[in-house]
Amino acid sequence: MLTRAELLGQIMTIYKNAINIAGTHGKTTTTSMVSEILLAASMDPTISVGGILNSIGGNTRVGGDKYFVAEACEYTNSFLSFNPTMNIILNVKEDHLDFFKDIDDIRRSFKLFTEKLPSDGTLIINTDIDNYEYFYQDTDCDVITFGSDPAKSMYSASDISYDELGRCTYTLLINNEKADTITLGVPGLHNVYNSLAAIAAARKLSVDMEHIKAGLSSFKGTNRRFEKKGTFNGVTIIDDYAHHPDEIRATLNSAAHYPHNHVWVVFQPHTYSRTKLLFNEFADALSHADKVVLARIYAARETDTLGISSADLCEKIKSLGKECVYIDNFEDIEKYLLKNCINGDLLITMGAGDIYKVGEDLLK
Repeated sequence: MLTRAELLGQIMTIYKNAINIAGTHGKTTTTSMVSEILLAASMDPTISVGGILNSIGGNTRVGGDKYFVAEACEYTNSFLSFNPTMNIILNVKEDHLDFFKDIDDIRRSFKLFTEKLPSDGTLIINTDIDNYEYFYQDTDCDVITFGSDPAKSMYSASDISYDELGRCTYTLLINNEKADTITLGVPGLHNVYNSLAAIAAARKLSVDMEHIKAGLSSFKGTNRRFEKKGTFNGVTIIDDYAHHPDEIRATLNSAAHYPHNHVWVVFQPHTYSRTKLLFNEFADALSHADKVVLARIYAARETDTLGISSADLCEKIKSLGKECVYIDNFEDIEKYLLKNCINGDLLITMGAGDIYKVGEDLLK
């Protein structure tokens, strides 16, 4: 029997353009951005995304046979079952270390992902990735770059500004020349770079800039990606899927530009292996919040054999001079928040497990 990834890979062969979006972070958002752009341009894409996209009422859409837009996950090398004509690599960082041996093993996987492209295929890659040339040095596909350095990126951004909800407007640079002004419908500096990848893909597919701009401005995010859930007692609740230190930093950067008194993070670590292997990085990333509440580690596919707990992470965060508490169960977390959050605070429930239930309970 075929795996889901193998089935998707076979389906892709039907399509003239199979656009795969990969990376340690940002896959769901960038897949959604590309999808929104193609929808705005009436290009009737087929879509497979790892979150709920409101404009299609779910995470899949069956369209015509010209464009397949798919989120491509590296875990268990599932994306190596795909058959792309265009690959986007957003970033390559340490993650899923219960499967991969180390960062070099992860990089090899992404290199193999690139080598799935045909000779007339296209790779869109972030120049902020260490030694990004490694991923395509043995291929003859077309390479398009984006990133923070306009000197080495075909697509980059300047004059970045934020509105009152942390959403960015920036000057799009193409080959280091001003090309247009882009306004995003989602907050955060990290989404500027996600949007650059989406713009690069859309222009390669001959989408005009007006449809690109319309798709990006209309995209308001997917579920669990800085998703506003509501307010209680004047406290705004945001839910976010961040479960890696880099994602936590990106989310807290978004929060810094969002209305708040204090920024609270209620974080549920995801898997023992990730927590142990990235322990110091988690502590550093979470220390950028004003107040941190830690829930019990969400085991997911693992059992507790590594001798690590949220209590250990709590002590490390406190050693960095940050206010942090570890509370064993959701009911007591909710009681603590009701007692300590005040009008004007921003509360972020964060993690890839079921921590979102805390925010939902507070809103009942």
